[in-house]
Parts: sequence; C-alpha cells; structure tokens
Amino acid sequence: MDKSYLSLGSNRGDREANLEKAIKMLSDWAGNVIAESSLFETPPWKMADSTDFLNQVILLETDLTQGKLMETIFQIETILGRIRIQKKYEPRTIDIDILFFNDFIVNKDGLIIPHPLLQERRFVLEPMAEIAPEFIHPVFQKSVSKLLAECVDKSVVRKLVSK
Repeated sequence: MDKSYLSLGSNRGDREANLEKAIKMLSDWAGNVIAESSLFETPPWKMADSTDFLNQVILLETDLTQGKLMETIFQIETILGRIRIQKKYEPRTIDIDILFFNDFIVNKDGLIIPHPLLQERRFVLEPMAEIAPEFIHPVFQKSVSKLLAECVDKSVVRKLVSK
C-alpha cells in the first residue's frame, strides 16, 4: 500500500462536519486513514473572504494511483458541495490536496506532487508537523519540522482539537 498525506480545509457550512464527512468518504473509497492531525483554525490564505478555515492533515494508506486518488478527491469535493469557479482562492465547503504520495515527485497531467506551495503554508505545515515532523520533503530534502521552522507565512494557526 502507498502512503499519501492529504490536507483538508473548510470555511463554509459546518466546517468540522465537512472534514469528518470527507475523511469518512476517503476511508470508504480510497483506503485506510491511519493518522489524523488535530483541527486547526486558520485565517484564509490569499483570499478576500475573511471566514476562517478549519484545517487538518491525514495520512492515507491507499492502493489507488496518484491520478485515481485525485479523481476520487474531486468526486468527494463535488459531493460535499465544492463548486469550482475560475478564481484560484475561493471559499469552499471542502478542499482536499495531495501533499505527498510516498516520496514520489510527480508533474504530469496537471498533477504536481509534492504540493508545490506546501512549504509556504503554515496552515498545512502545522498539522503535518503534528503527525509527521520527520517526513522528508523529496524536493527540498528537509523535514516537515524544518520547513515549518523556515516558513515565512506568519499567519496565526490555532490548534482546536486533539485527535
């Protein structure tokens, strides 16, 4: 089984329920969720909307390919009410990003792994560091905890609930 770290976020509706539903669907359709970070409340990143997000990182064991996992993620997001419009940063009921897939480096068919901006996003690095601080980013060859220490994003990331 392959291992993939996924970032989940929500700033519309019942944010916590949205995350729970997404994790349940990922577990049912994509593999086994073997680790979950705490929930973190964070300000929106590069967005005019000021509604805070709930963010979380999970570790998923899967037998899906990276492409099939991305297709499954898009299906889950759609079912949970995500409407994609042209703007890159928009409010959403659910957002699921593949951060890492094993230690693979992928750039094909619009899929880029590791996620190209994760090192710039405190709202991703804080929960990721909680469950996998020593995971090595395959491009930068730095641990997640080192990336967090070097992160220039100084947004306030507030831990809410321990899992």
